[in-house]
Amino acid sequence: MKVEFAPINIPLKRRIQTVAVLQWIFSFLLLAEFCCGFFVILILGNFWFLAVLYLLWLYLDWETPCTGGRRFQWVRSWTLWNYFREYFPIHLIKTSDLSPNHNYLLGFHPHGVLVAGAFGNFCTGPSFKNLFPGLTPYLHIMPIWFGCPFFREYIMSAGMVSASKESVSYVLNNEGGGHASIIVIGGAEESLNAHPGSLTLNILKRKGFIKMALKHGAHLVPVFSFGENELFKQVANPKGSWLRNVQEKLQKIMGFALPLFHARGVFQYSFGLIPYRQPIHTVVGSPIPVKRNLNPTTEEIEQLHALYLQKLRKLFEEHKRNYGIPEHKSLIFE
Repeated sequence: MKVEFAPINIPLKRRIQTVAVLQWIFSFLLLAEFCCGFFVILILGNFWFLAVLYLLWLYLDWETPCTGGRRFQWVRSWTLWNYFREYFPIHLIKTSDLSPNHNYLLGFHPHGVLVAGAFGNFCTGPSFKNLFPGLTPYLHIMPIWFGCPFFREYIMSAGMVSASKESVSYVLNNEGGGHASIIVIGGAEESLNAHPGSLTLNILKRKGFIKMALKHGAHLVPVFSFGENELFKQVANPKGSWLRNVQEKLQKIMGFALPLFHARGVFQYSFGLIPYRQPIHTVVGSPIPVKRNLNPTTEEIEQLHALYLQKLRKLFEEHKRNYGIPEHKSLIFE
């Protein structure tokens, strides 16, 4: 394989953007493990009392990820995140007003490999606040990450909360409105489909978010992130292959998927874990009004789910030409 090296005279700003993305990759792939290792070192070392104090804190603070989290605007506003978003770049597109008098459940599609669009738009910078004043976004992620010492504090500071039913209910139960739950509907399983050009969404069997919206009267908003699947290449894993079977079994055991992805490096463009510089346009659709129904029937859930799929497909079709999707390509629901 011929290695393509980066030019020497690349502007400093682009270098800083690459470092910002490298930090993000480290946070997603290794920081949790690093934090757990550091905690073990504290326990086994001379500073064991600090680990005991943190365990006490963890016990007292265990429910915080399910009760709105603990965000810090200072972390969300780091200059580092500006360079992170500029690297791709990441854009948030508004198609309709969202009144702060309601609560909303935003369904984010597709998952991609590392959900860069969701993190960049809903956990960093002022874009969401400027486009949708009066709304506070909460990005729901797998509960397992909030059991990692120290790492949980970092992700909560950015505005991430648990994806448990209790957590989603807490956010959507805000009297007076003004809360927006962002749920990556396809989940970890969908990351295994995150190949360049892929438009396959794992959504046909995912109806829990519909039931939550009905129970709380939260308006549903489809969100499609164009470019999300273009950031990495993935080792071929068609359904039925031995690799896909192993990945799916591991996903069921651990709760998260392990896509074998690659892209570019820091100083060369041929291999590595740094994503490609591909623009991400996260388009927020129009809200679907939902009336509160504490005990929705299966038929009511099915009807709203069908309407959501219809609105999601319409959103995609209306905007695909703007972002380089061929006219003959459409979403595939699985």
